Amino acid sequence: MMGPHHAASGAAVWLALTTRFQLDLGGAAQALPFLPDRLEVGLGLLHVGAAGVLAGTIVTAGAALLPDADHRNATIAHSLPPFSNVMCREVGRLSGGHRHGTHSLLGLAVFVAIALLAGMWTAELAPFGLIFPGAGIFTVLLASFAAKVLKFIPDSMRKIPWVVGLGVGAFITFFAPQDQFWFPLAVGLGVAIHIAGDMLTTGGANLLWPLQIRPPRLVRKVPLLRSVWKRNGNVAVPVLGNAGSWREWMLLVPVSAYAVLGIGGTAARWLG
Repeated sequence: MMGPHHAASGAAVWLALTTRFQLDLGGAAQALPFLPDRLEVGLGLLHVGAAGVLAGTIVTAGAALLPDADHRNATIAHSLPPFSNVMCREVGRLSGGHRHGTHSLLGLAVFVAIALLAGMWTAELAPFGLIFPGAGIFTVLLASFAAKVLKFIPDSMRKIPWVVGLGVGAFITFFAPQDQFWFPLAVGLGVAIHIAGDMLTTGGANLLWPLQIRPPRLVRKVPLLRSVWKRNGNVAVPVLGNAGSWREWMLLVPVSAYAVLGIGGTAARWLG
């Protein structure tokens, strides 16, 4: 799956979990009688307030790009130079290369553990109350990932990512939800969404890395099974085809629109 679609998917999942609103379809329902007058959008399972919705959306969108830190030439490797370049090179070396360790259950657990440790660093500061400097520092990286992949920052403006990352990190530090669970949850959701998205493409992922369970010869002879269980041990449910396919765009255009509208509406509500 393409980087911008990973980020949009992560943002959309956090919005769906933390917001719930009604769309008035009155006009459309009159033209198309099978449509309801109102449509419920979102689950609203987590109650974190408007600032928490924004904070989690930013973190989840950035975390949805974290698994690609295993690729030294990926777009996010150039998002926060020179730190991101060094980080992606070392992550790729430790994780066995692209779509290996960072795209597994072990990689997910490591990312969540790092986020959990970062989220535990808190302090009391008037008039903000409880602040999260650890989550804020981690978010500097995540925000620069998202800004780079979503083309918010031109390649010619090499210093701007630090400005964007530090600004968003400060927002997370001072306006994040007061419950410590939110940060590792947002990071875990983002990473899980990335892995799931890649498993919906033909490349798939090996959730059990470093174990590499290759399919037996009989499975490799069945066309449907060999497209699901790859020779390299990866597993895929390739309903989206290759990364960047028209099927991926058909799914992710409405998802991206939902994310943009949700962020805009939440920001407006937070600003009063």
